Amino acid sequence: MIIVMDKSATQQQIDNVIEKIKDKGLDASVSRGIEKTVIGAIGDERILDPELLESLPGVQQALHIVKPYKIVAREWHSDDTIINIKGNLIGGENIQVISGPCSVETPSQMAASASAVKAAGVRMMRGGAFKPRTSPYSFQGIGFEGLDMFKEAAGKENLPIVTELLDVRHLDTFLEKGVDVIQIGTRNMQNFELLKEVGKIHTPVILKRGLSATISEWLMAAEYIASGGNHNIIFCERGIRTFETAYRNVMDVTAVPVLKRETHLPVIIDPSHAGGKAWMVPSLARAAIAAGADGLLVEMHPTPCEAWCDADQAINPEELKKLMLELSQIASILNRKI
Repeated sequence: MIIVMDKSATQQQIDNVIEKIKDKGLDASVSRGIEKTVIGAIGDERILDPELLESLPGVQQALHIVKPYKIVAREWHSDDTIINIKGNLIGGENIQVISGPCSVETPSQMAASASAVKAAGVRMMRGGAFKPRTSPYSFQGIGFEGLDMFKEAAGKENLPIVTELLDVRHLDTFLEKGVDVIQIGTRNMQNFELLKEVGKIHTPVILKRGLSATISEWLMAAEYIASGGNHNIIFCERGIRTFETAYRNVMDVTAVPVLKRETHLPVIIDPSHAGGKAWMVPSLARAAIAAGADGLLVEMHPTPCEAWCDADQAINPEELKKLMLELSQIASILNRKI
């Protein structure tokens, strides 16, 4: 069961609800978001009477949730959640494209990337200072120095930054350096200790789907973050592993309508990692928006053939401009805006 407290609810009123829950032999989990405090009743919730709980001071709503993921479920939050990142909205009628290079390389490369992202009409920038690689001998990113380069280049173009967090020990530094959106990559989708820590902050989190994760596992991973109090979560489908070898991963476009039915949180797609080839990116991006995705994570490099990481899947600045025009036309048909 989910008990949603009024914004003005006092700590004593919250404690009273917890006491009622525990009196019935259940446990209680408190999630304090920016806008709402949510109490989850853990156990056989059938013995709790929603009307009784709603009569308690400070309670806005109490309702049974039959799914194991409670806070991220659409059952208790019928409207789409819209996440605001420095004035850039994701969710509802708002589609947000996030673009930039796979990895931070040099100050000149990042400056050129930021300029190209801005010129294409993209309002948020991605870039990796720390890179998880299959081989320990591959380029791993240039670390905090790269994060500084990224922040400086994006700041000159007034672009919020999105970057991947690999290690919980880096979290405080990410916050100190002003990372606007933290990305949890596919390999860390079920790194539960990491999820718990980003759940304690209110910085928006992009949660990528694991290579072989089911929709339910993905939703439960998001619940780890939400249960800590951070409800600013964005799901990102980036392709799953199957038997097929003709392309890098299989972009599961079906995940978009399924997630939109199951959760109120925004859903975006990463067509770059799904296809693994630049020539596939426009087609996959168009399909994603047509299917109802709330945004895209697109790799763009000023000179793709010189990229230090994932060169094959990066589009160039002119291709990004053209793609943005095409996506705007698709969005308008769906009464949405980019």
